[in-house]
Amino acid sequence: MNKKAVQRAWEDIAETYAQRRDPNGSDADLVFDLQSMVGQDATILDVGCGDGARTLDNLSESGTNVGLDIARQNLELAHDIVPTARLLQAEMTQLPIASDSIDAITAYHAVFHVPRGNHSTVYNEFTRVLRPGGTLLMTLPGGRYETVRRGWMGGEMLFSAPGREQTLTYLQYSYTTSHRSTWE
Repeated sequence: MNKKAVQRAWEDIAETYAQRRDPNGSDADLVFDLQSMVGQDATILDVGCGDGARTLDNLSESGTNVGLDIARQNLELAHDIVPTARLLQAEMTQLPIASDSIDAITAYHAVFHVPRGNHSTVYNEFTRVLRPGGTLLMTLPGGRYETVRRGWMGGEMLFSAPGREQTLTYLQYSYTTSHRSTWE
């Protein structure tokens, strides 16, 4: 699936996904931990924000919360749940955000909807927009695959992963080739 097909797929299943997704899933507590690490006034970018219920809705309103999603339908749902968040329609390989402007990024169940050949570009973008010392919180599968799951949430969706070791290599390369000098 190319990016336009992924966008259409998300438009088609946005409401079903929002209804079936548990906003208090086991990884939701990590958002509270992240918030305590970066502070209440931080600027946090939620990449692949979907309806906003899992991450954006759990962030402090005193900070600047930005939700980014490829699907307009997801952003409309997010606006209903988190009307104070700044919402952007874009893909994660080209973030419309200034360099060094974000304190933390969350990407829950998001990067694996990008073709695995573009994962390094996503991580380069994450590194570009994060301030020095910024924090990245994301979920990723450990396997290596690229497949389209038909019937997923009533539609079809791309799932991809380059494998754990390749992902770590991409992340380290993005970090060390940016304006930062060491892997922490």
